Amino acid sequence: MSRRIHFLGPEECFPPTHTALEEPNGLLAAGGDLTPERLIDAYRKGIFPWYEAPQPILWWSPNPRSVLFPKELHISRSLRKVLKRDAYSLKVDSVFERVIHACAAPRQYSSGTWIGSDMMNAYLRLHNMGLAHSIEVFDKNRSLTGGLYGVALGRVFFGESMFSIRPDTSKIALVALVNILQKGYFELIDCQVGNNHMMTMGARDIDRLDFEARLAHTIDLEPKPDIWSLPGTCGELL
Repeated sequence: MSRRIHFLGPEECFPPTHTALEEPNGLLAAGGDLTPERLIDAYRKGIFPWYEAPQPILWWSPNPRSVLFPKELHISRSLRKVLKRDAYSLKVDSVFERVIHACAAPRQYSSGTWIGSDMMNAYLRLHNMGLAHSIEVFDKNRSLTGGLYGVALGRVFFGESMFSIRPDTSKIALVALVNILQKGYFELIDCQVGNNHMMTMGARDIDRLDFEARLAHTIDLEPKPDIWSLPGTCGELL
């Protein structure tokens, strides 16, 4: 018999993550809201929202969980060559709203997007609270060509989405993010669900219980302050 997911009432807590469905992998609950309080509580428990209109808000805790340990970042020879060419400049949090809109744009393989207006507004609120950050990659013409955004809590960065308009620019953004996180003694980047793009950069799958144990250890640790800045160009990341 198939199980039904839990529908969250107003101010109701999330159910235990071990009750998440195996198919689809990690679907835990529906409903609730996207207030900062709800999102922070979700991230602290290893839960994240992912849905497309007109669905209700869907909450996930997949098993296994894809993570990247900053010390395990892999920079390929080809990416290293791109960085050395120094053709791109870097910024942090200068155009957060543009980054999230670029991440929401339809991809070549899909006409839809899971980042609707409600999700955009929710993460803009977190950004205004100093919790959500963007990494931005610009070309010589000062055009935004790649980037990523996510949420930083304790010494964990919860990656949400990335985009590339030119080849390798999302990878450059990830290298820049790791540069920042290592300065702040961050121990973990949550990649949510594994994909080839992230695996080539060093991400790997771990068991959900392992992820939650690491999360519990790091989520309340204070990072080094004032880390959210970058060298001006990508060549300086090497």
